[in-house]
Amino acid sequence: MNKKIRWITETAIMLALLVTLQALTKGFGQFVTGSCVNAVLAVSVLVGGLGCGLVVALCSPVLAFLLGIAPQILTVPAIMVGNTVYVVLLALLYRDAIFCRLLAWIAAAAAKAALLYAIVKGLICGLLAPGLLDAGLLKEPMLTALPKTFSWMQLVTALIGGGVAMLIAPVLRKALHK
Repeated sequence: MNKKIRWITETAIMLALLVTLQALTKGFGQFVTGSCVNAVLAVSVLVGGLGCGLVVALCSPVLAFLLGIAPQILTVPAIMVGNTVYVVLLALLYRDAIFCRLLAWIAAAAAKAALLYAIVKGLICGLLAPGLLDAGLLKEPMLTALPKTFSWMQLVTALIGGGVAMLIAPVLRKALHK
């Protein structure tokens, strides 16, 4: 099969899976939905490659916002950055050696969680908050709710999703003869 066609097909399947899981798990909360999203992000990069992972990482928060899952449009760019760091670190660090796989899994999850928290707490709810409040783009209750949403739970869901993906990806790669 042509490599471009294969890449487009794999990326489209990952996006379809992402949208389906986001829609089906929307009512189950951040723990379930976030873990599913992170699993799709990780499988995308581990099976489809960095390009596939980046497309899914960047589309995911937009789709989440459109489905009413992302709490604010203001968080979409932050999630894009966090997802991008997650898939890039997985792509760079993930290798056959178990130590490398564990390092990739933990480093990607920790970096994503730390970066998301820093952007949301420090930038959106910190530095930019006065202007966002004045413009009506941010409501006062969100100043405490957003940092909670983007704190330790991001680490947990990234670890769960990455762990699931590390179990699934080798089987998928073998099935696809990669």
